[in-house]
Amino acid sequence: MGRMLVWLLSAVLALGAAAAPVVAEDFTIGYLQLSKDSRYAKKRTYARLLLEPLGRPYSGARVAIDEVKFHGAAVGATFKVKRHKGKGALGLLEGVDKLSAEGVRFFVVDAPADVLSELAGATKGRDLLLFNITAREDRLRQDQCQEHLLHVIPSFAMLTDALVQYLITRKWREILVLEGTSDDDKKFAEAFARSARLYGAEIVETRPFVLSNDPRQRDQNNITLLTTGVDYDVVFVADTDGEFARDVPYQTARPRPVVGSEGLGAAAWHWAWERHGAPQLENRFQDRAKRPMRDIDWAAWMAVKAVAEAVQRTESKDFAVLRDYLRGPDLVLDGFKGNRLNFRPWNNQLRQPILLVTHNWVVERAPLKGFLHQTNNMDTLGFNENDSGCRF
Repeated sequence: MGRMLVWLLSAVLALGAAAAPVVAEDFTIGYLQLSKDSRYAKKRTYARLLLEPLGRPYSGARVAIDEVKFHGAAVGATFKVKRHKGKGALGLLEGVDKLSAEGVRFFVVDAPADVLSELAGATKGRDLLLFNITAREDRLRQDQCQEHLLHVIPSFAMLTDALVQYLITRKWREILVLEGTSDDDKKFAEAFARSARLYGAEIVETRPFVLSNDPRQRDQNNITLLTTGVDYDVVFVADTDGEFARDVPYQTARPRPVVGSEGLGAAAWHWAWERHGAPQLENRFQDRAKRPMRDIDWAAWMAVKAVAEAVQRTESKDFAVLRDYLRGPDLVLDGFKGNRLNFRPWNNQLRQPILLVTHNWVVERAPLKGFLHQTNNMDTLGFNENDSGCRF
């Protein structure tokens, strides 16, 4: 009887030990944003352009925090997000220093490419990870890549590869490009030209446009004039502000589809996506934010979910363990887009499908059928390992 009692007591203690929380503490994720960011100015968002944000993506991070309670319960952790607003890269760096002193090692960053690049350079070699959720510039994945900078938002190259795949399947191979004057417009057009070369489409001509009412610039601001005198199957518009692009459909000299910054666009997320549990996520976001979810909101949500997934799967709070898992091949994320997602080891870009969208519908999901890769078809979108300029 005595031995039986000892055995039962040992079993109870063993079960108690097995059920003990592994992390057993608050796990805080930092969130960095500029105090003033022109990308969210009312002047740029009032028209609700196809690929422009309707608001800051912090709401996406908050929705994720509500959802990761399950991840935390499994290991005894309570996830929190702490937001810091700063002026420029130095202001965000102050936030990194402050939160790092409190033990925070993972930071979701909502900042333009130049600010993000400067912040990544200033934090190089430190025990932390930055998650880029809004900067699509290819250079951040190429010559300006950093080992501790992970990209959740798709690059311009991924977006334009998805668009060109669709054009090729429709046999719309001859393309007229209308290019804006900003640096972002030029980078967007460069990415599209790369995609066209990659998949065998032909850019018949690239014509610059100017957003102006000046009659002296009539040749560069009149859509009919800009689209006449040449034959083409489709018009691609590189206008990252979107103000000019919204007038292009139905005003071209030839009756042709418009893609890029207007008409048919490419995005990480769209509120009209109806598969793989997406409507449930969209409803949760709209309940909190009172607006539709855009791709940068999805990226903020995905970044927080990735950290929580790593904590749950590794049952660890050790930074090195979590970092290696997040950047390793065993990571499997569900982005509600139908594929298993993880980060590419050669440039830290999140593999993911791209949605081809209009204002109120998802037309297709890339990679499209017939576009194959030797290891992962999602690597047909963006820079493959053999053409990557990233060197960690």
